Amino acid sequence: MKYSGAILKTCYITCFFILIILFVSCSSNYGKTEITKWQYGKKGAVSITYDDGSINQFRKAVPIMNELNMPGTFFINTGSIPGSMYEGKFIGRPVNEIIKEAKAVPTGKENFFERASAARFLGYRGAGDYFTRAGGQMDAGRPEEAYKIIDELYKKVINGELEKAVPGKRSGENADVLTWDMIKTFAAQGHEFASHMVTHPYVAALDEPNMLYELEKSREEILNKLGKRFVFSAECPYGTENERAMEYAYKVYPALRNRMPEPFLLELNRASRKSPVSAEYEYVQWQRGVTTKTPLPMMKTWIDTTAMQNNIWLVLVIHGIDGIGWEALNSSEVDDYFRYIHSKDNELWVATFGDAARYMRERMNSRVSVNNEGREIRISLTNDMDREFYDLPLTLKTSVKKGWDEVLVKQGEWEQMIKPLREGKEAYILYQAMPDAGDILISENK
Repeated sequence: MKYSGAILKTCYITCFFILIILFVSCSSNYGKTEITKWQYGKKGAVSITYDDGSINQFRKAVPIMNELNMPGTFFINTGSIPGSMYEGKFIGRPVNEIIKEAKAVPTGKENFFERASAARFLGYRGAGDYFTRAGGQMDAGRPEEAYKIIDELYKKVINGELEKAVPGKRSGENADVLTWDMIKTFAAQGHEFASHMVTHPYVAALDEPNMLYELEKSREEILNKLGKRFVFSAECPYGTENERAMEYAYKVYPALRNRMPEPFLLELNRASRKSPVSAEYEYVQWQRGVTTKTPLPMMKTWIDTTAMQNNIWLVLVIHGIDGIGWEALNSSEVDDYFRYIHSKDNELWVATFGDAARYMRERMNSRVSVNNEGREIRISLTNDMDREFYDLPLTLKTSVKKGWDEVLVKQGEWEQMIKPLREGKEAYILYQAMPDAGDILISENK
């Protein structure tokens, strides 16, 4: 059968356009770039955090973490560390004036915070327990109950029903006490140290001067001893979420384990029974308390759940170990648990609390633009964040040509040689880059 020239011409043109369409469709993702949800393209993040700085956290847990190359975050009470400039103190009127006033005026909205702030410094044994109980009631939204507790304390003081306290002294000779030299050693190993206030108070029960003292002097102590990177994170004791306390704390610390309100983040605290599996939020911070009451199999399911999703930030909270500290865990159980976390290394990014918070905020506030220049991809990565705090490299994922066997990535003087990975029909690379550090150039390494 013979075809006319016109028909053949039409066939050639049609075939030509089909080839173009096929080429374009196969190459349509070339240069496509995104910032991965977690560092190194992992599916989830885990932050192992500790409260109070009890000595076995460092004797027993840190060696395991160092062996497994897993950093931790330690929220410390700076006032209990030998060599600290700031100890616990009451900022305000002489306590005798406050006690005298309490004889005639009941505790109420107008005087509660001053009386509660002074409670731990009245000089009587057990007074701190009243303060803590009152703080718990205030934190729970029951101010009238808090007033009654403080009233009861002052009545007992006035009636002479409490024993006088014997002042104690901090001693650097005690081997069971965490020291700043120890902290500096552990910080150099990659662990984060962060504020848990000066004296571990219930900040919800403090008046403004005493709340600011606890927040600011702990920060100043850590800043002077460790540097600015370590005044990023904090945890107000007892996991308080009191709005008044949080308003003050937000002004001092960029990242609070208590609350970190972000439009892209769902926060589930330790008491929450809600499932962390949610597609409504870009990220879910899921806090879980690792205590003596928590079975190890349950703790392992938290890890499994985090590894199976792609937006969960699991924040583990640990206190005591081997008989020292609240809800002390057995160190052999800690060892088992940490090794289980490490077994999920391909899926999970174990990061300090501060680094996980940094990464999320950097990613959510960064902009990526791509320009394909022949066989070179040029990428711009920018954001407007404070470089003193937000200095973490981001992980980028860029689609490259299927025929590229090795890829050269350059940003300024930084170069990386990377083997492409495969995802279906696509080839891509994962690499680290810094925002606002110059254009990223990607090309085949020949």
